[in-house]
Amino acid sequence: MMARIATVPVSTALPKPPRGGARAPLTVVHAGVTYRIAVKRVASARRFTLRVRTATQDAVLTMPPRASLKTALSFAERHAEWIGLRLSQLPAPRPIAAGARVPMRGVEHRVAHDPAALRRQPVVLPAPEASAEPRIRVGGRAEHVGAAVLGFLRREAQRDLTEAVRRHAAAVGKSIARISLRDTRSRWGSCSSRGTLSFSWRLIMAPPAVLDYLAAHEVAHLVHMDHSAAFWAVVRRLAPQTDEAEAWLKRHGPELHRYG
Repeated sequence: MMARIATVPVSTALPKPPRGGARAPLTVVHAGVTYRIAVKRVASARRFTLRVRTATQDAVLTMPPRASLKTALSFAERHAEWIGLRLSQLPAPRPIAAGARVPMRGVEHRVAHDPAALRRQPVVLPAPEASAEPRIRVGGRAEHVGAAVLGFLRREAQRDLTEAVRRHAAAVGKSIARISLRDTRSRWGSCSSRGTLSFSWRLIMAPPAVLDYLAAHEVAHLVHMDHSAAFWAVVRRLAPQTDEAEAWLKRHGPELHRYG
């Protein structure tokens, strides 16, 4: 989820910047607060554009390759109030620790620290009563709870994605070279021409139908390395819930980056 401000066109007659283009962050101040703004020079850009990204909790200014940083800074300073307001409205990060709530397969789980537990690795326990939440019980020392839960979620993601990918790959008659997990911010999955599929481990937090759709999406790229109509036909055949999954990711996907 990104907030975008109105843009202004930039003359292409500006002098060309040094090779590689400057990418150092800009700094603006509003109401005594300093904000750092990431800078992206984009070859196809014809105007300045400011965005605030929920996933990375930051502001980014996109600019044409021939525009000057001085002009970019002036643009950012004029919109410093907007930047500060949008950043202040972003949902706060949610650290994973004892007592915290974290979604797994679309269901909120309560992290329960039990230092006396014989098993140190996290264990999922059913809700103790109908109105309560299921729990992820973690043994060991309190300061290790967060890392233990994150490791557990990554292992669960690896298991679910491996199962889904193998099932979809068999349906289209393709083989998988490797499945890897990352903590990407700009995309949920990717597929290389060599058959290596990569996914965000955070998909384990989403409902199973969403994870299954992403697995089908990347497997479909083994058949069509594009986003043509033929590609989408394969995706929808593998994952009939494509539209619902896309809508869920658009509404809730950025929230998954708040955890940890």
